[in-house]
Amino acid sequence: MSLDGNVFIERFEAYCPQWLAEAGDPVGLHIGTLNKKLNRVLVTLDVRPEVVAEAIEKQVDLIIAKHPPIFRPVKRLDTDDLQTKMYADLLKHDIAVFAAHTNMDIIDNGLNDWFCELLGIEDTTYLTKTHTVGYKKLAVFVPVEDAAKMRKVLGQAGAGLQGDYANTSYSLIGTGRFTPVTGANPTLGVVGKEETVQEAKIEVIFPETIETKVIKAMLTAHPYEEPAYDVYPIENITKEYGLGRVGHLKQALPLKEFVSTIKKVFDLEGLRIVAEDETKMIQRVAICGGSGEKFFRDAIKKQADVYITGDVYYHTGHDMLTEGLSVIDPGHYIEQLCKPKLVELFNQWKKDYNWDIEFIESEVNTNPFKFR
Repeated sequence: MSLDGNVFIERFEAYCPQWLAEAGDPVGLHIGTLNKKLNRVLVTLDVRPEVVAEAIEKQVDLIIAKHPPIFRPVKRLDTDDLQTKMYADLLKHDIAVFAAHTNMDIIDNGLNDWFCELLGIEDTTYLTKTHTVGYKKLAVFVPVEDAAKMRKVLGQAGAGLQGDYANTSYSLIGTGRFTPVTGANPTLGVVGKEETVQEAKIEVIFPETIETKVIKAMLTAHPYEEPAYDVYPIENITKEYGLGRVGHLKQALPLKEFVSTIKKVFDLEGLRIVAEDETKMIQRVAICGGSGEKFFRDAIKKQADVYITGDVYYHTGHDMLTEGLSVIDPGHYIEQLCKPKLVELFNQWKKDYNWDIEFIESEVNTNPFKFR
């Protein structure tokens, strides 16, 4: 049985929500519709004409891309232009395209964390803060016999997640009182007569970003016609998110040796180095996939010995040298790591939810640069 496109994207956005993207970043659905069944999903870094041809050949229903295919406005729908024809081909073959860009850089267990895993960078924190999410608490009253079901439903909606603990909650048992009046259709009791019920007060916390989902789940599961519940903000818990990562290598090593490691790990023919002394010892490492040169002063503030990022501009390289920061520019294309890692993650979801769908990596090399 094929998988509904909206069901898949709902799960994907629970992992990689659009609200985490940087302001103005065109993430989300770019082309086509999700209101269809999915049999095959292609994961790619870039959406290029060669990738679209691959998707058509492999009869793909949806492309998940790291880089948005429409990053700049399309002013003309001239299909003599290969880039524009690509959009027409996608529509013609009913292939949807969904992009996750900076939100994939920011999320926990996202691209920058995968870089750190490969390079052995530990005890990481973000390089530059982008979001602070507040928390709220829900207190809901249900008959004691419905309490276990309600706790389960709230946990499935994402409430009660605290650090490394899931399904956290607190319950109190007390007496609920109510009198159904004309027009009521009570689950318990009769119209015109006061009723008392042994109820559990269940308290759970959740990030404010999922409030709608949590309340909807609670109301759907609640046995009462008129559920009693309270929602209020709490000030002692927040969660911060940020671009890039900063952490430590297990052992300090010369910059030159670390450069060799990066070339080997990412299978690079070459890379660029901004450094006065390639023999200096490094241990604290900052990294930001893509074009992260503008965050190099954050790497300095976080006391990084070396900063790894792509697309360093010539004059910014001078600024980095002046500030005494060593920088390794392995290029933008190392972000292709998203392909195997996302397919691995999607296949785990496929197993967890018993989905009948195929996830595949694009085999097209979309790196525009070659080294000689």
